Amino acid sequence: PPGNARLQARIAAEGVVLSEYPPGTPARAGQFPARNRLVAGLALATVVIEAAQRSGALITARLAAEAGREVGAVPGSVLNPRAAGCHRLIREGVALVERPEDVLELLAPALRQQLPGLQSRLATPTEQASPADLPDRWANDPDYQSLWRALDHNPSGMDSLITRCGLTAPEVSSMLLAMELAGIVVCVHGRYCRTP
Repeated sequence: PPGNARLQARIAAEGVVLSEYPPGTPARAGQFPARNRLVAGLALATVVIEAAQRSGALITARLAAEAGREVGAVPGSVLNPRAAGCHRLIREGVALVERPEDVLELLAPALRQQLPGLQSRLATPTEQASPADLPDRWANDPDYQSLWRALDHNPSGMDSLITRCGLTAPEVSSMLLAMELAGIVVCVHGRYCRTP
């Protein structure tokens, strides 16, 4: 809604705003399940705080469970109709969440399972770059060869390059500067890649 424009700008500045619809698309009730699917898919776990018997939060919980994500619910008063959906989820077997620690316990198995693969993907270039394009002056230098292999056409951060090539930060920094001055490397928002 237009009244949330400042909140959206703050979220965009500090995180991400994501939609399947182009900017300016008016909000329609039929679009909310698609939004819920994105929310469920982006999270490792979904915790329903409050939900009536018919609720978008229950749709999100169902989509999260179907996607293999963890689902939890916070119980409420039996007199509160907006807690009925949470009570139903708990009866159906989702995790009971009463404290922040319960959420951490809910996330622990997923984090343990995903962490090694995530660390591996972050340390591996998405494209294997061929070392053949390195200029002659560095072609026989093993350090430049190593850095060149670590670089690809997708921008990588300095820490990732250091991890991939095994050189020190000052070495990588000075080599990147020389390669940038030679026109074979570009810096895009503080991340480095081969010149397209």
